Amino acid sequence: MKSSHSSTRARVSILFVTGVIALTGCGGGSGTPTPTPPPPTAISVTVTPNPAALTTGATQQFTATIVGSAPNGVTWAVNGMPGGTGPTGTISATGLYVTPFPVPPSISGPAITVTATSVDDPTKSGAAAVNLTVPATTGPALAVDAAAAQHPINPLIYGMNAYLPTGNFALLANDVHLSLDRWGGDQTTRYNYLLDVYNSASDYYYETYNPANEGAPDVSTFNLQVARDLSTHTTTLGTMPLIGWTTKLPATNPVCGFSVIKYGAQQKTDPYNPDCGNGNKPNGNQLTGNDPADTSFPIDQTFTTGWMQYLVTKFGNAASGGVAIYDLDNEPEYWGFVHHDVHPAPLSYDELTTKGITYATAIKTVDPTAQVSGPIISSWNGYFYSPTDWVSGWSTGPNYVYNGNPVDRIAHGDVPLMDYYLQHFKAAEVSGGVRLLDFVDIHAYYAAAGANFSPAGATDLQAARLNSTRAFWDPTYTDPAYTDPNNRTNTAPPVPPMLIPRLRAWVANDYPGTKLAIDEYNWGAQDHVNGAVAQADILGIFGREGLDLGALWGAPDPATQQPSVNAFKVFRNYDNAGSQFGDTSVSATSADQSKLAIYAATRASDHTLTVVMVNKSFNDLSSTISLNNVVPTGPAKVYLYSNANLLSIVSQPDLTVSGGGITATFPAQSITVFAIPM
Repeated sequence: MKSSHSSTRARVSILFVTGVIALTGCGGGSGTPTPTPPPPTAISVTVTPNPAALTTGATQQFTATIVGSAPNGVTWAVNGMPGGTGPTGTISATGLYVTPFPVPPSISGPAITVTATSVDDPTKSGAAAVNLTVPATTGPALAVDAAAAQHPINPLIYGMNAYLPTGNFALLANDVHLSLDRWGGDQTTRYNYLLDVYNSASDYYYETYNPANEGAPDVSTFNLQVARDLSTHTTTLGTMPLIGWTTKLPATNPVCGFSVIKYGAQQKTDPYNPDCGNGNKPNGNQLTGNDPADTSFPIDQTFTTGWMQYLVTKFGNAASGGVAIYDLDNEPEYWGFVHHDVHPAPLSYDELTTKGITYATAIKTVDPTAQVSGPIISSWNGYFYSPTDWVSGWSTGPNYVYNGNPVDRIAHGDVPLMDYYLQHFKAAEVSGGVRLLDFVDIHAYYAAAGANFSPAGATDLQAARLNSTRAFWDPTYTDPAYTDPNNRTNTAPPVPPMLIPRLRAWVANDYPGTKLAIDEYNWGAQDHVNGAVAQADILGIFGREGLDLGALWGAPDPATQQPSVNAFKVFRNYDNAGSQFGDTSVSATSADQSKLAIYAATRASDHTLTVVMVNKSFNDLSSTISLNNVVPTGPAKVYLYSNANLLSIVSQPDLTVSGGGITATFPAQSITVFAIPM
């Protein structure tokens, strides 16, 4: 406001004098002198604590103290990077610092610096040094009893999903002595063996490409996989389509399930083929009324028997080295979502069970020596309710939850879907005299949020990844994503997944003698020691808990993902000379399995006790393994996989068994193998 002494308009000045607000008029009518405002206070920033002494895996809340007028606070950085990146750790917007793991050798003493910078004056900042150490601490008590809890370990737990034959795979299969190779995934649901062609479904705009394979069916991706598996003595697990449709050869490239020209504008389109939409209207609702014949044609179980007869003729039956196991399709609970161009209706109890029994009968008729695995359900919800129930529940108040109005389940005696499925397969065996289901099979994507298929991440994600392997077995582990299926409200509490004990209970209650399978899982970080530790822990759990078949989704590339390769080698080829973890699991206990996990087995071929130690913590841990009912005939051979050498499992000096045990230090996030002759 512009003014003068002669102005009739009053002028008010606001002065900041040591925090007191003084009001003065235009003319200073009281005669009191107008105070002179002080110069602005210089901004300074200090950070505490400084220095901070931390161990790996720890967190530290830093505080910024600002002197001067700086109402907008500070921004935080680690070694100059906002939020922190790479090997120096991460820091939140409020100053919570998370230490990194692993710690590169170049990071020591005060080489990590946390900085707070004034938002109001970015030239002013304060800093604190972080002294980071990896101390050796006393680990939990450990014990092995070679005469207790004995049960055979099925070698099929050391499997992988390969799907497409890659140049590196043969090398990988030989290096890890791969036991099982699964042909699976969304694309196998509509695979046409006669043409060697599939539709990508919702994975990529429902597109079919002409493979220009004039040698099909003899030359095909599946046949290449079977031939490769025969050459590496690997068991083949195939997938038989049950959806009722298979892909036809396209006249042009590509052919789409949801053409924009034919069906109108869609939410998303292929950036390389804009006529191919994602099957959703611009508002996100699914398109309906399309023609399934755009990409596919109908089939029934005779298509399966034709493929089976072809495979038996080409490779022999399962007993003579041909395809050993067949999955009953792949994740059928998602047919109405992933393959909704040909199967728009949600899956029901009757469709899953009737088709399963029908196609399993066809498989066993052609090759009685083959084994069948089902239902290949992937979702927690799908273990207990059908997708018909989900759709009903999502649209029904007051809760609008997947199990809120389970019309399909109630129509089938209110029996959970997996129980119903197994009970009806048992009834089919009783009536027909033939076991039609050999494995009860699920998929297990239960890694901590953000972990599966993801890089190692910051230390907090690494810790969560390792902690979440407990989903396979631990009755005290819960995750908010997996709530009580019997609570049909939107406030259902979390319950322990306990996947392998849950499988055992289903079998015991509904169809005794059925084997247990998890033929897809992924815990991420396959290129990092954290992912290797998680993978080794999972394989140890599989053997200890009595799983019969396991297959990692996403076979690791030996060129870029050696940590995951070495996690398998711990159990299959730890010395690069073919030595493997034992074939009979025995009792192995840790006072704190979450920090230092232990797995043990005896090897019949050379009377050796093998012990695998998995240090899941961020510190070196020293412990003694108490050995019971073990009479060693020589020193223990020792092998270590750690961040010190991500390319190899490294032989260590022998250790002598003394006083009925072995004492050793296990580096942070590492895997140690002991081989003790008996």
